[in-house]
Amino acid sequence: MKRNIFEFLQKRGFIFQHTNEEELKKELNKGVSFYIGFDPTADSLHVGHFLTMMAIKHLQKAGNKPIILIGGGTGFVGDPSGRNDMRKLIDKETIEHNCNCFKKQMSKFIDFDGENKAIMVNNADWLLSINWIQFLREYGLCFSVNKMLTAEAFKTRFNQEQGLTFLEFNYMLMQAYDYLHLFREHNATLELGGSDQWSNILAGVDLIRRKEGKEVHALTLNLLTKSDGTKMGKTATGAIWLDEQKTSPYEFYQFWLNVDDADVEKFLKLLTELDENIIHDLCKEKGKKMQEAKKVLASELTKIIHGEQNLNKVIEQSKAAFENIGHNLPEVIISKDDFNQDSSINNILVLSKLSPSKSESRRLIQSNAISINNIKITDVNSKIDDLNADKNNFVIHKGKKNHIRIIVK
Repeated sequence: MKRNIFEFLQKRGFIFQHTNEEELKKELNKGVSFYIGFDPTADSLHVGHFLTMMAIKHLQKAGNKPIILIGGGTGFVGDPSGRNDMRKLIDKETIEHNCNCFKKQMSKFIDFDGENKAIMVNNADWLLSINWIQFLREYGLCFSVNKMLTAEAFKTRFNQEQGLTFLEFNYMLMQAYDYLHLFREHNATLELGGSDQWSNILAGVDLIRRKEGKEVHALTLNLLTKSDGTKMGKTATGAIWLDEQKTSPYEFYQFWLNVDDADVEKFLKLLTELDENIIHDLCKEKGKKMQEAKKVLASELTKIIHGEQNLNKVIEQSKAAFENIGHNLPEVIISKDDFNQDSSINNILVLSKLSPSKSESRRLIQSNAISINNIKITDVNSKIDDLNADKNNFVIHKGKKNHIRIIVK
């Protein structure tokens, strides 16, 4: 029996907002062409994008056809959604390079050859050739500035010192036109996006209604967040990238081993294809048992992103780093008062006697000599909180020979 893909995505925790539920369920179960856009702001996807890749994969397997839009045109402007400041403008060569990197990475997760095969398009192909005056006359009349100003992305920026530039204000029109173009050329009747894209997507739904007299759909996904509501995917070393040159398979694996217990079940549901009963059994017991669930999470994701060969390699590396060092690591006890007063890694290095001063701590971090639970520290301002590590029990590595366990109590 064919599963109801809408209900499946809802149960796994993907769905944030959507247009008419009953109509959308019918369309998805029948099979639609849907699109989602990615602006090439970097040369690699990160774990936040991976949640979206999984949603696309589920939809494709359920009989829906993905249209992957690479923002070669919108990348020249930059989306103000979710930003407190203006994005750095990117030159043409960088945009083209980033687009090529995205295409290569996405091919690992999305089927561009089989049944319901995905297609990839670049909005530079139609946006860069638009006559601005003609565009304003034909489509500008469809947008109410009053309504645009109520969009959350714009309201947030109004309260910032930098404000909102007219360049960024045009982004919503460009994204709406993308939807209209893909509706006309590829029969796209659903746009998928992150929860911060709701206003932009609805602008496209409205534009199609006005210009074509047709009703289309919008569906936004939950952003990848931790149990405390903060955005996931940032650590002391920066974003968790899917490119192994930017985040090594070993760092990637260790990152998932150190997520908070409260987040493990959610991440297994969102980021793996494991059966829900298996996930429930893995996570039903707390405490030490949760470490096994974390190993499954880390293994599944590392295998998907970096392949089984790299997974086997990082498991061996992990064993060498922890088991071969032995469980009898020298321990240093730090009082909770000292820790709460300053939980920076700079200070912890001093408290643990691994460094004589904070200035020396900074030098050690800058020279890549410090790791916490085998995650390399490169930011001199990083804190233990940035690592999703157990704050009361963690291992510091200084170079290749100094390994101590920190106990906070």
